Amino acid sequence: MAKVQLVVWGYRCERCGHEWVPRDKEQEPKVCPKCKSPYWNRPRARKPAESVVSGTVANDHEAGG
Repeated sequence: MAKVQLVVWGYRCERCGHEWVPRDKEQEPKVCPKCKSPYWNRPRARKPAESVVSGTVANDHEAGG
């Protein structure tokens, strides 16, 4: 049996990065199948807010004593 590389078109979610091959190639998906976002094809306007107290900052503070 010969091994070949196949190239197929699919979609990538701009929110979570999930990639998939659609069942119906004629119709664009309404939502991402992983995160269920209806905005899967639109990039975020800005980066998500970072938490005020991150795990690394808290650990560095405790180590300093």
